[in-house]
Amino acid sequence: MEMKMPALFFICLVFFALIVLAACEPKKEESLFPVEVKGQLGYINKSGKMVIKPQFDNAEEFSEGLACVMIGSDEKEAGKINQYGRKVSVNYKYGYIDKRGKIAIKPQFDHARGFSEGLAWVGIGDEEGGYIDETGKIVINPQFGGNMGFSEGVAGVRIGDKWGYIDKTGKIVIKPQFDDAWSFYEGLALVKIGGKVGYIDKTGKIAIKPHFDDAGEFSEGLALVKIGVKYGYIDKTEKIVIKPQFDDAWVFSEGLAHVRIGDKQGYIDKTGKLVIKPQFDDAWVFSEGLAHVRIGDKWGYIDKTGKLVIKPQFDAAGEFSEGLARVRIGGEWRDNALWGGKSGYIDKTGKIVWMSTE
Repeated sequence: MEMKMPALFFICLVFFALIVLAACEPKKEESLFPVEVKGQLGYINKSGKMVIKPQFDNAEEFSEGLACVMIGSDEKEAGKINQYGRKVSVNYKYGYIDKRGKIAIKPQFDHARGFSEGLAWVGIGDEEGGYIDETGKIVINPQFGGNMGFSEGVAGVRIGDKWGYIDKTGKIVIKPQFDDAWSFYEGLALVKIGGKVGYIDKTGKIAIKPHFDDAGEFSEGLALVKIGVKYGYIDKTEKIVIKPQFDDAWVFSEGLAHVRIGDKQGYIDKTGKLVIKPQFDDAWVFSEGLAHVRIGDKWGYIDKTGKLVIKPQFDAAGEFSEGLARVRIGGEWRDNALWGGKSGYIDKTGKIVWMSTE
Protein backbone atom coordinates (compact mmCIF):
# COMPACT_ATOMS: atom_id res chain seq x y z
CA MET A 1 0.00 0.00 0.00
CA GLU A 2 1.47 3.42 -0.97
CA MET A 3 2.19 6.00 1.72
CA LYS A 4 0.14 9.12 1.23
CA MET A 5 2.17 12.16 0.13
CA PRO A 6 1.24 14.41 3.10
CA ALA A 7 2.48 11.78 5.57
CA LEU A 8 5.72 11.27 3.65
CA PHE A 9 6.25 15.02 3.47
CA PHE A 10 5.70 15.34 7.23
CA ILE A 11 8.23 12.60 8.00
CA CYS A 12 10.81 14.24 5.73
CA LEU A 13 10.15 17.60 7.36
CA VAL A 14 10.68 16.18 10.88
CA PHE A 15 13.87 14.42 9.78
CA PHE A 16 15.21 17.64 8.24
CA ALA A 17 14.34 19.60 11.39
CA LEU A 18 16.24 17.12 13.56
CA ILE A 19 19.32 17.46 11.35
CA VAL A 20 19.15 21.26 11.56
CA LEU A 21 18.73 21.19 15.34
CA ALA A 22 21.70 18.84 15.73
CA ALA A 23 23.84 21.11 13.56
CA CYS A 24 22.78 24.20 15.48
CA GLU A 25 23.31 22.70 18.93
CA PRO A 26 26.10 24.70 20.57
CA LYS A 27 29.30 22.77 21.01
CA LYS A 28 30.98 22.75 24.38
CA GLU A 29 33.86 25.19 24.35
CA GLU A 30 37.27 23.57 24.28
CA SER A 31 39.19 23.78 27.55
CA LEU A 32 42.51 25.61 27.26
CA PHE A 33 45.46 25.63 29.65
CA PRO A 34 48.28 28.21 29.96
CA VAL A 35 51.84 27.02 29.27
CA GLU A 36 55.23 28.69 28.99
CA VAL A 37 57.73 28.29 26.18
CA LYS A 38 61.01 30.24 26.22
CA GLY A 39 59.70 32.93 28.48
CA GLN A 40 56.38 33.48 26.71
CA LEU A 41 52.98 32.05 27.56
CA GLY A 42 50.40 30.48 25.28
CA TYR A 43 47.67 27.85 25.59
CA ILE A 44 47.32 24.15 24.90
CA ASN A 45 44.18 22.07 24.63
CA LYS A 46 43.39 18.97 26.66
CA SER A 47 45.39 16.73 24.33
CA GLY A 48 48.50 18.90 24.71
CA LYS A 49 48.27 20.57 21.31
CA MET A 50 49.37 24.22 21.19
CA VAL A 51 46.34 26.21 20.02
CA ILE A 52 47.37 29.75 21.02
CA LYS A 53 51.05 30.32 20.35
CA PRO A 54 53.24 31.60 23.21
CA GLN A 55 53.28 35.40 22.99
CA PHE A 56 52.28 36.79 26.38
CA ASP A 57 54.42 37.80 29.36
CA ASN A 58 51.81 36.37 31.70
CA ALA A 59 48.58 34.48 31.11
CA GLU A 60 45.83 33.31 33.45
CA GLU A 61 43.25 30.54 33.09
CA PHE A 62 40.14 31.20 31.03
CA SER A 63 37.07 32.33 32.93
CA GLU A 64 33.70 32.91 31.28
CA GLY A 65 35.29 32.62 27.84
CA LEU A 66 38.08 35.16 28.34
CA ALA A 67 41.58 35.00 29.81
CA CYS A 68 43.54 37.81 31.40
CA VAL A 69 46.95 38.26 29.76
CA MET A 70 49.87 40.61 30.33
CA ILE A 71 52.02 42.18 27.67
CA GLY A 72 55.21 43.74 28.96
CA SER A 73 56.33 43.77 32.60
CA ASP A 74 57.01 46.06 35.51
CA GLU A 75 59.53 48.77 34.58
CA LYS A 76 60.98 48.71 38.10
CA GLU A 77 61.93 45.08 37.56
CA ALA A 78 63.23 45.59 34.01
CA GLY A 79 66.35 43.60 33.20
CA LYS A 80 66.01 41.26 36.18
CA ILE A 81 65.64 37.52 35.76
CA ASN A 82 62.36 36.22 37.14
CA GLN A 83 61.56 32.79 38.58
CA TYR A 84 61.01 31.35 35.11
CA GLY A 85 64.48 32.32 33.95
CA ARG A 86 63.40 35.09 31.58
CA LYS A 87 64.41 38.72 31.52
CA VAL A 88 61.72 41.10 32.68
CA SER A 89 60.60 43.64 30.07
CA VAL A 90 58.95 47.05 30.52
CA ASN A 91 55.61 48.87 30.26
CA TYR A 92 53.30 46.02 31.17
CA LYS A 93 49.56 46.21 30.60
CA TYR A 94 46.76 43.72 31.13
CA GLY A 95 44.03 42.85 28.65
CA TYR A 96 41.90 39.86 27.69
CA ILE A 97 41.89 37.31 24.88
CA ASP A 98 39.25 34.93 23.62
CA LYS A 99 39.75 31.22 22.94
CA ARG A 100 40.96 31.90 19.42
CA GLY A 101 43.83 33.89 20.89
CA LYS A 102 42.37 37.15 19.60
CA ILE A 103 42.55 40.28 21.69
CA ALA A 104 39.02 40.80 23.01
CA ILE A 105 39.86 43.69 25.33
CA LYS A 106 43.05 45.53 24.49
CA PRO A 107 45.84 45.62 27.10
CA GLN A 108 45.32 48.92 28.91
CA PHE A 109 45.06 48.14 32.62
CA ASP A 110 47.79 48.24 35.24
CA HIS A 111 46.22 45.32 37.10
CA ALA A 112 43.43 42.90 36.27
CA ARG A 113 41.70 39.71 37.35
CA GLY A 114 39.54 37.09 35.67
CA PHE A 115 35.84 37.49 34.95
CA SER A 116 33.33 36.45 37.58
CA GLU A 117 29.56 36.77 37.12
CA GLY A 118 30.05 38.87 33.99
CA LEU A 119 32.43 41.45 35.46
CA ALA A 120 36.19 41.64 36.01
CA TRP A 121 38.14 43.77 38.46
CA VAL A 122 40.72 46.07 36.86
CA GLY A 123 43.17 48.50 38.41
CA ILE A 124 44.41 51.77 37.00
CA GLY A 125 47.41 53.05 38.91
CA ASP A 126 48.46 51.60 42.23
CA GLU A 127 45.57 52.38 44.51
CA GLU A 128 42.04 52.10 43.15
CA GLY A 129 40.12 49.59 41.07
CA GLY A 130 36.82 49.27 39.25
CA TYR A 131 35.02 46.73 37.07
CA ILE A 132 34.60 46.12 33.34
CA ASP A 133 32.13 44.04 31.40
CA GLU A 134 33.02 41.50 28.70
CA THR A 135 33.22 44.21 26.04
CA GLY A 136 35.87 46.06 28.04
CA LYS A 137 33.50 48.86 29.00
CA ILE A 138 34.09 50.26 32.47
CA VAL A 139 30.79 49.79 34.27
CA ILE A 140 32.03 50.67 37.76
CA ASN A 141 34.58 53.46 37.79
CA PRO A 142 37.91 52.82 39.55
CA GLN A 143 37.33 54.15 43.04
CA PHE A 144 37.67 51.25 45.48
CA GLY A 145 40.49 49.54 47.28
CA GLY A 146 40.79 45.76 47.17
CA ASN A 147 40.54 43.48 44.15
CA MET A 148 37.71 41.12 45.00
CA GLY A 149 35.63 39.53 42.25
CA PHE A 150 31.85 39.33 42.31
CA SER A 151 30.30 36.38 44.12
CA GLU A 152 26.57 35.88 44.61
CA GLY A 153 25.90 39.29 43.09
CA VAL A 154 28.14 41.42 45.32
CA ALA A 155 31.83 42.23 45.72
CA GLY A 156 33.80 43.31 48.75
CA VAL A 157 35.48 46.72 48.46
CA ARG A 158 37.68 48.83 50.71
CA ILE A 159 36.96 52.49 51.31
CA GLY A 160 39.59 54.05 53.51
CA ASP A 161 40.45 51.40 56.06
CA LYS A 162 37.04 49.67 56.16
CA TRP A 163 35.43 47.02 53.99
CA GLY A 164 31.89 46.91 52.66
CA TYR A 165 30.10 45.47 49.62
CA ILE A 166 28.79 46.81 46.31
CA ASP A 167 26.33 45.43 43.77
CA LYS A 168 26.94 45.23 40.01
CA THR A 169 25.96 48.85 39.49
CA GLY A 170 28.62 49.99 41.93
CA LYS A 171 26.06 50.89 44.58
CA ILE A 172 27.16 50.28 48.16
CA VAL A 173 24.72 47.72 49.53
CA ILE A 174 26.57 46.95 52.77
CA LYS A 175 28.31 50.01 54.17
CA PRO A 176 32.05 49.86 54.90
CA GLN A 177 32.36 48.88 58.54
CA PHE A 178 34.58 45.78 58.68
CA ASP A 179 38.30 45.55 59.30
CA ASP A 180 38.51 42.82 56.67
CA ALA A 181 36.03 40.96 54.49
CA TRP A 182 35.82 37.98 52.17
CA SER A 183 33.53 36.86 49.34
CA PHE A 184 30.04 35.47 49.91
CA TYR A 185 29.66 31.70 49.80
CA GLU A 186 26.37 29.91 50.33
CA GLY A 187 24.70 33.15 51.40
CA LEU A 188 27.18 34.20 54.08
CA ALA A 189 30.46 36.13 54.08
CA LEU A 190 33.31 36.01 56.55
CA VAL A 191 34.17 39.40 58.10
CA LYS A 192 36.59 40.65 60.73
CA ILE A 193 35.76 43.15 63.45
CA GLY A 194 38.32 44.05 66.09
CA GLY A 195 40.52 41.02 65.55
CA LYS A 196 37.67 38.48 65.62
CA VAL A 197 35.87 36.91 62.67
CA GLY A 198 32.23 36.02 62.13
CA TYR A 199 29.65 36.00 59.34
CA ILE A 200 27.15 38.39 57.77
CA ASP A 201 24.20 37.77 55.45
CA LYS A 202 23.43 39.60 52.20
CA THR A 203 21.71 42.46 54.03
CA GLY A 204 24.85 43.10 56.09
CA LYS A 205 23.23 41.75 59.23
CA ILE A 206 25.46 39.79 61.59
CA ALA A 207 24.46 36.14 61.13
CA ILE A 208 27.16 34.67 63.37
CA LYS A 209 28.77 37.05 65.84
CA PRO A 210 32.50 37.69 65.32
CA HIS A 211 34.14 35.88 68.18
CA PHE A 212 36.41 33.37 66.45
CA ASP A 213 40.17 33.80 66.19
CA ASP A 214 40.15 32.16 62.78
CA ALA A 215 37.52 30.76 60.40
CA GLY A 216 36.89 29.86 56.78
CA GLU A 217 34.12 30.34 54.25
CA PHE A 218 31.10 28.05 54.20
CA SER A 219 31.45 25.12 51.84
CA GLU A 220 28.99 22.26 51.54
CA GLY A 221 27.08 23.65 54.52
CA LEU A 222 29.97 23.76 56.99
CA ALA A 223 32.69 26.23 57.95
CA LEU A 224 35.89 25.67 59.84
CA VAL A 225 36.39 27.74 63.00
CA LYS A 226 39.13 28.02 65.57
CA ILE A 227 38.02 27.81 69.19
CA GLY A 228 40.88 28.12 71.64
CA VAL A 229 43.81 26.37 69.98
CA LYS A 230 41.84 23.78 68.02
CA TYR A 231 39.79 23.76 64.83
CA GLY A 232 36.34 22.32 64.31
CA TYR A 233 33.32 22.95 62.09
CA ILE A 234 30.00 24.77 62.51
CA ASP A 235 26.80 24.93 60.46
CA LYS A 236 24.97 28.13 59.51
CA THR A 237 23.13 28.25 62.84
CA GLU A 238 26.54 28.26 64.60
CA LYS A 239 25.91 24.77 65.91
CA ILE A 240 29.16 22.88 66.40
CA VAL A 241 28.88 19.91 64.05
CA ILE A 242 32.45 18.67 64.40
CA LYS A 243 34.02 19.53 67.74
CA PRO A 244 37.31 21.45 67.81
CA GLN A 245 40.06 18.82 67.88
CA PHE A 246 42.38 19.53 64.97
CA ASP A 247 45.61 21.53 64.90
CA ASP A 248 44.62 23.00 61.56
CA ALA A 249 41.75 22.51 59.13
CA TRP A 250 40.57 23.46 55.65
CA VAL A 251 37.29 23.70 53.74
CA PHE A 252 35.16 20.77 52.63
CA SER A 253 35.33 19.80 48.98
CA GLU A 254 33.58 16.83 47.42
CA GLY A 255 32.51 15.65 50.87
CA LEU A 256 35.93 15.62 52.51
CA ALA A 257 38.17 18.14 54.29
CA HIS A 258 41.84 17.83 55.06
CA VAL A 259 42.94 18.42 58.63
CA ARG A 260 46.21 18.44 60.50
CA ILE A 261 46.88 16.45 63.65
CA GLY A 262 50.38 17.04 64.94
CA ASP A 263 52.62 17.35 61.91
CA LYS A 264 50.62 15.10 59.59
CA GLN A 265 47.52 15.70 57.50
CA GLY A 266 44.60 13.45 56.63
CA TYR A 267 40.94 13.74 55.65
CA ILE A 268 37.62 13.72 57.51
CA ASP A 269 34.03 13.35 56.34
CA LYS A 270 31.15 15.59 57.43
CA THR A 271 30.62 13.65 60.63
CA GLY A 272 34.21 14.38 61.66
CA LYS A 273 35.29 10.78 61.11
CA LEU A 274 38.86 10.32 59.89
CA VAL A 275 38.42 8.50 56.60
CA ILE A 276 42.02 8.93 55.46
CA LYS A 277 44.40 8.79 58.39
CA PRO A 278 46.91 11.62 58.92
CA GLN A 279 50.03 10.51 57.04
CA PHE A 280 50.90 13.31 54.65
CA ASP A 281 53.35 16.17 55.14
CA ASP A 282 51.03 18.45 53.23
CA ALA A 283 47.69 18.03 51.47
CA TRP A 284 45.07 19.88 49.46
CA VAL A 285 41.36 19.76 48.64
CA PHE A 286 39.76 17.12 46.43
CA SER A 287 38.97 18.18 42.90
CA GLU A 288 37.48 15.87 40.28
CA GLY A 289 37.95 12.93 42.63
CA LEU A 290 41.65 13.39 43.34
CA ALA A 291 43.72 15.42 45.81
CA HIS A 292 47.39 16.28 45.68
CA VAL A 293 49.43 15.34 48.74
CA ARG A 294 53.06 15.71 49.70
CA ILE A 295 55.18 12.90 51.12
CA GLY A 296 58.63 14.12 51.99
CA ASP A 297 59.49 16.71 49.38
CA LYS A 298 57.46 15.27 46.49
CA TRP A 299 53.82 15.63 45.49
CA GLY A 300 51.50 12.93 44.19
CA TYR A 301 47.75 12.28 44.05
CA ILE A 302 45.34 10.16 46.08
CA ASP A 303 41.75 9.06 45.54
CA LYS A 304 39.01 9.27 48.18
CA THR A 305 40.04 5.98 49.75
CA GLY A 306 43.50 7.43 50.41
CA LYS A 307 45.11 5.23 47.77
CA LEU A 308 48.04 6.77 45.91
CA VAL A 309 46.97 6.75 42.29
CA ILE A 310 49.80 8.97 41.03
CA LYS A 311 53.02 8.40 42.94
CA PRO A 312 54.80 11.37 44.56
CA GLN A 313 57.28 12.65 41.96
CA PHE A 314 56.56 16.34 41.46
CA ASP A 315 58.18 19.34 43.14
CA ALA A 316 54.93 21.28 42.90
CA ALA A 317 51.39 20.27 41.96
CA GLY A 318 47.92 21.75 41.51
CA GLU A 319 44.29 20.71 41.50
CA PHE A 320 42.68 18.83 38.64
CA SER A 321 40.48 20.95 36.40
CA GLU A 322 38.83 19.73 33.21
CA GLY A 323 40.82 16.50 33.52
CA LEU A 324 44.32 18.00 33.80
CA ALA A 325 46.52 19.18 36.68
CA ARG A 326 49.51 21.49 36.52
CA VAL A 327 52.79 20.13 37.90
CA ARG A 328 56.42 21.19 38.11
CA ILE A 329 59.55 19.08 38.08
CA GLY A 330 62.87 20.42 39.34
CA GLY A 331 63.66 24.00 40.28
CA GLU A 332 64.74 25.60 43.52
CA TRP A 333 62.61 26.97 46.34
CA ARG A 334 63.47 30.58 47.17
CA ASP A 335 61.31 33.12 49.01
CA ASN A 336 58.40 30.66 49.11
CA ALA A 337 58.44 30.31 45.32
CA LEU A 338 59.76 27.53 43.10
CA TRP A 339 62.28 28.95 40.65
CA GLY A 340 63.22 27.19 37.42
CA GLY A 341 62.51 23.60 36.56
CA LYS A 342 60.02 22.24 34.04
CA SER A 343 56.28 22.80 34.20
CA GLY A 344 53.43 21.08 32.45
CA TYR A 345 50.22 19.09 32.81
CA ILE A 346 49.30 15.52 33.64
CA ASP A 347 46.07 13.59 33.20
CA LYS A 348 44.39 11.48 35.88
CA THR A 349 46.56 8.48 35.12
CA GLY A 350 49.68 10.54 35.81
CA LYS A 351 50.60 10.62 32.13
CA ILE A 352 52.37 13.80 31.04
CA VAL A 353 50.18 15.55 28.49
CA TRP A 354 52.55 18.48 28.00
CA MET A 355 55.88 19.44 29.60
CA SER A 356 58.18 22.36 28.94
CA THR A 357 61.67 21.64 27.70
CA GLU A 358 63.35 24.35 29.76
